Amino acid sequence: MPIFEYVCQGCGAFFEQLVMSREAAVSCPACHGLDVAKQFSAFSTKTAAGFSGSMGAGCGCAPSG
Repeated sequence: MPIFEYVCQGCGAFFEQLVMSREAAVSCPACHGLDVAKQFSAFSTKTAAGFSGSMGAGCGCAPSG
């Protein structure tokens, strides 16, 4: 069950929500509006040295060459 980031189109609030299924309705916790847009977010991973962002190193882009 992933946590997604959203922005409310009605009041502009940014929030995260645990989504149980693709059909689940997501509402804004600030204004309870249903007009929300999912935001792109990178994930981080835990390594022996601690947490690192964007899949461990760099910008999260696929290596070239």
